[in-house]
Amino acid sequence: MTLTLPRWFDLHTHFRQGPAMPAYIQAHLDMGCAGALAMPNTQPPVSRVSGAAQDDSRSIESYSAELRAAGADAFEQLIVPLYLTRQTTAAMIRDGAASGLLRACKYYPPHGTTNAEHGLPMDDLIGGEVLHAMEEHGIVLCIHGEQHALSGPDYIDAQQNAETRFYTERMPRLLAAHPKLRIVCEHITTRTAAEFVAGAPDHVGATITPQHLLYTLAHLIQGLKYHLYCLPIVKFQDDRAALRHAATAPGLTKFFAGTDSAPHTTKATACGCAAGCFTGGCAPQLYAMAFEDAGVDLGTLDGQTAFARFLSLNGPAFYGFPASSQSFTMEKAPSQTPVLETPAGPVTPLPLGMGIELTWRMVQ
Repeated sequence: MTLTLPRWFDLHTHFRQGPAMPAYIQAHLDMGCAGALAMPNTQPPVSRVSGAAQDDSRSIESYSAELRAAGADAFEQLIVPLYLTRQTTAAMIRDGAASGLLRACKYYPPHGTTNAEHGLPMDDLIGGEVLHAMEEHGIVLCIHGEQHALSGPDYIDAQQNAETRFYTERMPRLLAAHPKLRIVCEHITTRTAAEFVAGAPDHVGATITPQHLLYTLAHLIQGLKYHLYCLPIVKFQDDRAALRHAATAPGLTKFFAGTDSAPHTTKATACGCAAGCFTGGCAPQLYAMAFEDAGVDLGTLDGQTAFARFLSLNGPAFYGFPASSQSFTMEKAPSQTPVLETPAGPVTPLPLGMGIELTWRMVQ
C-alpha cells in the first residue's frame, strides 16, 4: 500500500541555532515537509521583529535569514513567530504587521518549557494593548497552554493538570477579552483542550503532535522512556482518545499537524531531563501509525482524505496560505529512523528512543 499526499506543513517545530541547523532542516525536507513554523525560543530568543541579531535577542528578520541560509529557503512557507516578552509593545505589533515580517506571536508560560524563562503570565496579557493590536491586525497567537507556577499535585493529578486548568480558567477569559483574536492552541494533550477548541469560534485552531496521538503517561513511566519526555507531558488514555477523534473525525477541520519536534544532543541531564521529542525524518510515518491505531483505514479513500486533511490541508487553510501543489509518497513497509549526526552532537529520534520500528517508510 502506498500513500501519495500533498507535501505537508509542520506548524510547530524547533530548528534551534548554530551549526546543527542544516541537519535539522534537512531532516524535515527529507520527510516531505513543505514548510514550517519555527519556534522562537532560541538562545538568545526571537523577541524583536527586525534588525540584526544582538547578544540578548534575535529578530524575526535575522532568524529567518539564518534559517534560509541553513536550507530553509527550500520551504514553500517559513513562519517565525515573535516571542512575547515584557519588552513586546503594541507599536512593535503594528509595525511588524505593516512590514509583513510578523505573522504570528508565541506565548510561553514563564519557565514552562525549554528556554521559556523570558515568558510572562497570561494574566499580564489579557485585555492589554499587545493582544488588542494582534487582534486588530490579524496576527495569530500561538499558545503553549499550561498554567505556570503550580505545585506538584496541582501540576498533574488524576482530576486536573496544568493544561486543563489553563483551558478552563484562562482561555475563556482570553476569548471574552479578545473575541476576534486568531489563536492556535499548540500541542494540545487533553480532552479538555480538544473539546474547548472544537467548541470555540472558527478562528481558534490547534496543533497535535504525533507523540500525543500515539502514547500515554504509562508509556513514559514504564521503563522511564525519557526520549518521550516533552512538555506538555503525555497524558491518559481518555485524553489520547479525544485527540485521536479531533485529528481523524470528518468535519473537524481546525486541528492540524505540528510536531513540536525538539532536538537535544543531551537529553538526560544532571538535574533532570530536557523536554522535547525529536521526530525529524519520521513524523508523517508516526502520524500514519497514530491514525491506524485510531481505527482509520489508510487503504480507503475516506481514510486517505482524513489523513491528508489533518497533515497537509487544515494548517495552511487556518494560516491563510495555499496547500502545496507538490506531493510526497509513503509506503506500508517497516523502516528505521537512525540517530541524526550533527556538528553539535548526535540526536536520538523518538522511535529509536522508544525501541519501536516504523510501519511506514518514505519513498520520495
